[in-house]
Amino acid sequence: MKARNPVSTRRAARGARLAAACALALAGWAGQAAAGPTIAFGKEGSVTFNYSFQGWAQDRGYTSSSDSGRTTDFFLRRNRLTFSGQYNDLVGFYANLDAPSDSRNGQDDKSIFFRDAYITIDHSDAVRFLVGRFKNTFSRENLEACFDPLTMDRAEVLSYTPWGGSRDTGVAMWGNLADGKMQYRVMLADGREGNQVAKDAPRVTGRVHVSLLDPEADYGYRGTYLGTRQVLTIGAAYDYQKNVAYADFIGKDDIRDYKAWTADIFYEQPTSAGTVTASGAVMRYDTGKYARGLSPDPNVPQTVDLEGWYVKAGYLLPHKVGPGRIQFFGRHERLEFNLPTGYRDQKWDGIGLHYLIDGQLLKLSFEAAKVKFDVQNPTDPSQRDYKQYTLGLQFIF
Repeated sequence: MKARNPVSTRRAARGARLAAACALALAGWAGQAAAGPTIAFGKEGSVTFNYSFQGWAQDRGYTSSSDSGRTTDFFLRRNRLTFSGQYNDLVGFYANLDAPSDSRNGQDDKSIFFRDAYITIDHSDAVRFLVGRFKNTFSRENLEACFDPLTMDRAEVLSYTPWGGSRDTGVAMWGNLADGKMQYRVMLADGREGNQVAKDAPRVTGRVHVSLLDPEADYGYRGTYLGTRQVLTIGAAYDYQKNVAYADFIGKDDIRDYKAWTADIFYEQPTSAGTVTASGAVMRYDTGKYARGLSPDPNVPQTVDLEGWYVKAGYLLPHKVGPGRIQFFGRHERLEFNLPTGYRDQKWDGIGLHYLIDGQLLKLSFEAAKVKFDVQNPTDPSQRDYKQYTLGLQFIF
């Protein structure tokens, strides 16, 4: 039998290690999380598979936007199959198939689609590229891995930009400087496009952060490191797209530009008495008070002139309680939509805990939230004061 080339063996092993590192860095899985099965191929290539699941049971104080009352719903918040790996030392890839919110509000058999699909090009730690569909590089909370949140989940509205939502399609250049203490990102993407756009122009996003303690050197962040790092990171970002919409849609006049900014801070401090985590951010999405135009484009989302902020905090107990560890958390959020009616303006307060049976790989979570609106909408029960209770199970392989 022919002996295997030791150089090829080393390259295959290196490729497998790169794939595992890629899976962890890009997906942002925390603590004890380990990459799933890895298959080496060729001289330097490899691919790693992961399955990630979040099942929720949620009780809330309204049935839908048209019906009042209460509802209890069981659904799959996230249901993903991820592929990540390396073609060689320079080029890698990441893609995940998702069927989110399956069975939510009676919508069964949700379509499966590629939530992310992109190529990575890592020239050096200071010069890296993403090409394809991936997370907007704007708000920290959107960039925090959804399987590593500090609270039950990220903000339902505030962390998502009006154009592109959580993801957009384009190219980003990013990298780490000063031994990972400073990171920069520049993204060029589609933003809003289609027949309703006044004049098609690319969306441009820039972000920087400074890590004063342990570096956060990945493209994605984590909502908590479960006490494995001492972190103090301050970040800011700016988002811009020209000529996104007509404020006079009927007359095809009064063209508005979109711009947004955010600033955020994240802190985690492990101690012998437990781990303290705290973060906060302020965001402003500005399309020139678009809703007050003569005949606003009805296809434009309600968040184009949204401003708001949040603070959240957590405490991880230092020792196990039974087979797992307990992490308590709380969140306060304020939203102002700058709409003429004022109906959507609200405050969100939530408290809860995670029971980490095997870190983020297997955990139970619970959150109780209270939402109060400045003005009660007489025709939409979802825009009146309500309470919401959520129980979740998370599993990662």
